[in-house]
Amino acid sequence: MRVRATARGWTAVWLVVLALAQTAAFVVVWRGALHTELGQWVDTVALTGNRIGQDTIATPVDRILNTMSALSLLVATAVIGFIALIRRRVALAITATLLIAGANVTTQLLKHFLARPEYGIDPDRAVAGNSLPSGHTAVAASVALALILVLPRTVRVLGAFVGAGYAAVAGVATLSAGWHRPSDAIAAFLVVGAWAALAGLMLLVTQREQAQVEPADAHRVAAVVLGVTGALAVVSSALALSWLVDLPRVDPDQMGRRSLFVGYAGSAAGIAGTMAIVAALLLAVVHRLVPRIKG
Repeated sequence: MRVRATARGWTAVWLVVLALAQTAAFVVVWRGALHTELGQWVDTVALTGNRIGQDTIATPVDRILNTMSALSLLVATAVIGFIALIRRRVALAITATLLIAGANVTTQLLKHFLARPEYGIDPDRAVAGNSLPSGHTAVAASVALALILVLPRTVRVLGAFVGAGYAAVAGVATLSAGWHRPSDAIAAFLVVGAWAALAGLMLLVTQREQAQVEPADAHRVAAVVLGVTGALAVVSSALALSWLVDLPRVDPDQMGRRSLFVGYAGSAAGIAGTMAIVAALLLAVVHRLVPRIKG
């Protein structure tokens, strides 16, 4: 069916809502995790809990994190642009590249300009300053969402699940390696998600009037499965962390193994769940942004 002006308008409204909602969620995470003593304490408990089983997972975690470098990002961006170009989608190639570049530049700027107040909760890492959002996590997430945009419809769902899974693992890996707090990874996903919504708006602007969308191209079931899975993970994270919050607020180094594990596992579930939701929101609308028939 041809994309009518009203359908395109509602899609644009949906993307604006997504961009604003994820920006607002980022602000909540930033204020809660950095500017409250409770938020910093929960983050520190989760980061301290990464010691549990660290010897077992240290090698695979290092391998995952070592794949995310400036060179690998450039290679991934080139591959994504090439996929779009062989599909004869020049605007898509440019937009996907801007999504990756914009999300990662924004992440680095935010990390530089955002301040982390010192409440004496994590003095050993105070000298490092702010680490929110996570740059490594943003790299993985931006590539994952760009893939959802550029992949053909026949392999788009597979790419969405693989990409979201890899980005989620990368976010948890930064926590497991002690590189980042859980809020850093979650904030990075939200930054990338907001940029993905803006990229969608750019694609709508460049879309021709005769563009046609096939209803069969809507990945509704896959988007629902991915979104519901992410929502369940976020709810599980909330329940785990609410139990943690009810405990006496002591030095994380003095806490028991069970409490530390709950903080770590609950935060890991929140990281993975956030990425799944962000990916599902884009997957649900991508068929309207990149229609099968351009015209």
